[in-house]
Parts: sequence; structure tokens; C-alpha cells
Amino acid sequence: MDLDVVFLGTAGSMPTAQRAPAALLVRRGGDRLLFDCGEGTQRQLLRSSVGLVELGEIFVTHFHADHILGLPGLFKTFSLRGRERPLDVYGPRGLVDLLGSLRRVVGKLSYEVQVIELEPGDVLERDGYRLATFAVSHGVPAVGWSLIEATRPGRFDVEAADALGVPSGPARGALQQGESVTCPDGTTVHSDQVLGAPRPGRKIVITGDTAPAETIVEAAWGADVLVTEATFSEEEAERAQETMHQTAAQAAGIAKRANVGLLALTHLSSRYFGPEIAREAREIFSETVVPKDFDVVEVPLAERGTPQLAKGGALHRREPEAVSSAPQ
Repeated sequence: MDLDVVFLGTAGSMPTAQRAPAALLVRRGGDRLLFDCGEGTQRQLLRSSVGLVELGEIFVTHFHADHILGLPGLFKTFSLRGRERPLDVYGPRGLVDLLGSLRRVVGKLSYEVQVIELEPGDVLERDGYRLATFAVSHGVPAVGWSLIEATRPGRFDVEAADALGVPSGPARGALQQGESVTCPDGTTVHSDQVLGAPRPGRKIVITGDTAPAETIVEAAWGADVLVTEATFSEEEAERAQETMHQTAAQAAGIAKRANVGLLALTHLSSRYFGPEIAREAREIFSETVVPKDFDVVEVPLAERGTPQLAKGGALHRREPEAVSSAPQ
């Protein structure tokens, strides 16, 4: 199953001509999960190959303006298109009050917005994966998010199955699902006789804005991809501490300690272009990328390779849009 991260907004607190405010989309199979929704996110989606798909869920890390100002416009556009399906919005404590205050801006909608507040340590179970929240350090109610796939069965040993007399077809499929089967000669074969060791699923960790924190190391341990902020370089370390952000070097240190596969740095201050942030981080953690808007990090299964940055990967073929186009 395909899994990737689409970077829709990679700027810090202020947008630039090249970078929009914070927003990223995780795509897993047919699921489309939006994390944060800065100003102009719906336009970024429209400009991308993703299109303005009918999102089912939005996940908010915290309530600073550069992470949530795109919500009212997105809500209204969905309504103008005649949406009927409920939209679930998850976030830290205070989300109910925030979205309640936005109702005067948004007005009446054609669908229900369901608001769910979570605490660090909460888990949302999904088909084949789970979404877990963890604490970050930003001076306001905030959570990071981990997408963790379920453990997969081990590799099927065809030669072992042949030797045990397991016929081709449904019996082998049942063994791959962890069941036992009875062969034509009456012998019983158990799944552990033909399956290798279980294989871990993939893991993506998204911190949102944060100062360095041990909770990030714990949450990101062994992740295929860690998406975190590098608002400043080390020359602005004092400013980073004052504002509860990270430097590129600090983020790289966390990635190294957490043994992640790839570090993706975002939320860059407008004083930086990207290469200088990448250089600083790579001195500590070589597997670092600094995505631009519309870049994509592809996350293959471990046996198929390592995560890779596809520059401009969301500016190519347009996905079919799963939204109505009712006239206003």
C-alpha cells in the first residue's frame, strides 16, 4: 500500500513567495489525512496534483494562527460544494472553543463538523494503522501525531509450504493470515511453519511546532520519517529558546537519538532559503531533507527501499477529485 507525505505549506510564522503556512497531507492508500491547515491551504491543494479532495479528517497540532487560519475557508468551500458527509477535526484541549468562535465567520454549513479534543497518549484506531498523540513543548496546548501501521505477517516460505504438502490456493492464503490448515493427507500445518518473523509496519511522526523535548525522541523512536520544525539555525539558538522552537541542529540531534530513517525539516523562518538549514542538520544527521511546498516524501515498505524526497512530486498528474461540484 502506498504511503507518502505531501508538503503543502513549509513556511514559519510568515508566508513567503515560495512557502505557504503550515499544512501537510499524509496519503495512505485511499486515506487522505490533513495535518494543520494554515492560511491558503485549500488553494495549495487546488494547485497540487491532489486537488481539493473531500477530506474526512483534519488533525491540528496547536492553535497558533499560522496553523489554523485556513480552516474557515476550507469549511465554507466544502459547504458551497454541497458536502453532506460529516468532517471530523481532532486537536488538543481548547479545540471546541476555537471552532465554536469560528462559527460566526463560517456561517451555516451543509454538513456537520465533529470536534474531538485529545490529550497526549490518546490513540485513534484505523484500518491497518493507528494515530497516536504525544506531548510536545511549545508553551500552549499542543500535540504531535504518529501514524503507526500494524505489524505485518512474515514472508511466506513457498519451499516450506511445498515440502509440507500445502496446496496452492486458499490454504496458503489462510496460512498467510495466521490460520492453521489441514492438508489433503490429513496433516495440520500451522502458520509459523511457513511464515518468517513478523515485519513491522511503517511509522511517520509529525511534531508541529516545538522546542526540543524527550517526548519527541520517545515518540519518534525507529520512525521511517520524522517531520519536525527547524525554524532557526544555531546562530539564532537564543531566539529559538525564547519562542519555544528548534534549530536545525537540535532537530537533527533528536533524529539521530531516535534512530529515524529520514528527517524532514519544515516551518522555516523567512530569513532562510533551505540549503543552509539542510547543511547544518546534515552535519549531525546525514539523512536530512528540507522540503519545499509541493515536495513529497515517499515511504515504501522496508523491503522495497528507504524513504525518498520527490521534489515537486505533487505538481504532476492530478488525482480524481472526490468532491461534488454543485454550483453556488
